[in-house]
Amino acid sequence: MENNDYPVFTKEMAKDYTILIPSMLDVHMKLFKEVISSSGYKCEVCTNTKNVAEVGLKYVHNDTCYPATLVIGQFIDKLNSLEDTSKVALIITQTGGGCRASNYIYLLRKALKKAGYAHVPVISISLSGIEHNGFKITLTMVRKLIAAMLYGDLIMFLHNKTRSYEIEKGSSTSLVDSLCQRIAIQLKNNKGYRTKELKNNFKMICHEFDSLPIEIVPKVKVGIVGEIYVKYASLGNNNLEEFLVSEGCEINVPGLLGFMYYCLYVPKYDKKYYGGSFLKTKMYDVLIAYMKKREKMMIKAIKETKFEPMQEFKHTLNLSEGILSHGVKMGEGFLLTAEMVELIQTHYENIVCAQPFGCLPNHICGKGVMKKLREIYPDSNIVAIDYDPSATKVNQENRIKLMLSIAREKLTNN
Repeated sequence: MENNDYPVFTKEMAKDYTILIPSMLDVHMKLFKEVISSSGYKCEVCTNTKNVAEVGLKYVHNDTCYPATLVIGQFIDKLNSLEDTSKVALIITQTGGGCRASNYIYLLRKALKKAGYAHVPVISISLSGIEHNGFKITLTMVRKLIAAMLYGDLIMFLHNKTRSYEIEKGSSTSLVDSLCQRIAIQLKNNKGYRTKELKNNFKMICHEFDSLPIEIVPKVKVGIVGEIYVKYASLGNNNLEEFLVSEGCEINVPGLLGFMYYCLYVPKYDKKYYGGSFLKTKMYDVLIAYMKKREKMMIKAIKETKFEPMQEFKHTLNLSEGILSHGVKMGEGFLLTAEMVELIQTHYENIVCAQPFGCLPNHICGKGVMKKLREIYPDSNIVAIDYDPSATKVNQENRIKLMLSIAREKLTNN
């Protein structure tokens, strides 16, 4: 034991330790896994979903953020299923902001100790450098992770553009699986992340979806926003996406790229409003420029299909002005408001704002701006749904159905 009596992951452990990754975005996590594997680490994405909340509640206070309960529950449930946990490590990201998510790692270590797994090291990944350990992020790994994120966003975006209109049921999901396998193999073999390879893969992915037989008919369009975990993880939002598709909706879920941009722009606004490191903001400028170039390549590839592409983030960035300041950075901060405005402006005025019960940042940046949004955009139809161990799926879906009934009435009248 080291460092305040908890084990620290060392570079020597990379040889024979398996790193467990919590689930969140199905497509992205498969690709992130291959990036980490290609960098010399053994890793596995947790896919266990049954009884995870119950396990989490045994080791986490029930007032704790719901995503923490699920992530910690998933980790401990996975460890319970293993015969040998002597060479297992866990990995978790930390934003370093005022959100309770920055404290997940301490809650996790406390829970591990209580569950009898105090020997299992936890790897912290953070742009803020909250902790240091033997898990090294190289420049090549960063390039691969950005590529994997863009591939995941593109596949998720086009899947949502086709899954509700496919002529052959399940064909869009089958294509997603096939594309994930192909891209994963490239990343595993240290390919697919260079500029030319990205460009070719973007075109290939767009062509595959553009060739998918679909029939466009009028449907209710629904956007999904909210706290990052319950926004993306089916485990956290009770399979919200599948429910909306089963209700005959076309869905739009803003990509992970927007959240990464948000994390990189926050230090710039910190410096503007609160004071900060000039050198740090310049370092982030380099990363932002790198991502912008590749974002443009992705959007250009979509423009060559029949699908309307997403906006560049430089447009999204300023959409919260007049509603919420860029100085609001707790949780999803101004990004949550900006994404709702963007969805409304692109005809996804029916919005589900998914948030953990008791998540103060999301209640302010999500539920708190709804009145103002309705004043500016009278046609907006927004419902905030709380996700919590005590919340029932039936009640959540009934509230969404009420929102959909209003949306269907508007669709019929138009």
